[in-house]
Amino acid sequence: MAVEQSLTPRGEQTRIHDIGYRHYDGPRLGRAYARRSLYSQSLRGSYGLGRSVKSKVLPMLLFVVMCVPALIMVAVAVATKAKALPVDYTRYAVIMQAVIGLYVASQGPQSVSRDLRFKTVPLYFSRPIETVDYVRAKYAALASALFVLTAAPLIVLYVGALLAKLDFADQTKGFGQGLVSVALLSLLFAGIGLVISSVTPRRGFGIAAVIAALTISYGAVSTVQAIAFEQSSSSAVPWLGLFSPITLIDGVQTAFLGATSAFPGSQGPSTGQGVVYLVVVLGLIAGSYGLLMRRYRKVGL
Repeated sequence: MAVEQSLTPRGEQTRIHDIGYRHYDGPRLGRAYARRSLYSQSLRGSYGLGRSVKSKVLPMLLFVVMCVPALIMVAVAVATKAKALPVDYTRYAVIMQAVIGLYVASQGPQSVSRDLRFKTVPLYFSRPIETVDYVRAKYAALASALFVLTAAPLIVLYVGALLAKLDFADQTKGFGQGLVSVALLSLLFAGIGLVISSVTPRRGFGIAAVIAALTISYGAVSTVQAIAFEQSSSSAVPWLGLFSPITLIDGVQTAFLGATSAFPGSQGPSTGQGVVYLVVVLGLIAGSYGLLMRRYRKVGL
């Protein structure tokens, strides 16, 4: 059987086609610009900005749900000429912890799980951006989004208190304490949410795990605290608060910010116990950052 062979020399078979690509001759903006861009994109994505209408519904709805009770409290305070707000600034986030937990559960996986699922993380690291830039940008973006979510109703309460002509000094002090509290809460919840979400590329699994860690843990700890209080073991109540993120924040603000504790019988931690609470909170924040760095060093390989 004869085999037909091409008589055209190999060099004449090669063709170079000019398809119009041009070299980039502009400035190279480097890592800092890439990090800021990733932060901005992630922060906007946390509220669905720049994405589909469907992606905006849940975060915007949760934002409204966070602010509506504050608006109602302000309206009541102004209408009745109350001498104080119905809820302290430091208590508001504790009361609304279920909404905050749901927000972290929905936006934490959205921030990182899709990058893992579609294997785009190595593409980030092929540019000037490095692992530390990616982790810092994602952490800062979710923490900032949480701070916006939790600080907005406090601003509503503060403006309403001034409109109701409540004492300016007292309201300003309480407002400042509330901002410190929600800033610490934002860092803690963002770290926990991102660590859990980075474990699995499945967004549904990430949502369920974050809800369990933030919301279900609060219900379990509160139940055990109530049982301990009813069994005359009130000395154990403050220590049980170490096992839930929101009760950790409650303990810190009770010990150092003059807040009224939400623990059964208002059995908040003392100043000495508050030091333990603060160390645990800071340790969890630092530990979350460290775990994220370790996780993405492996992913980027």
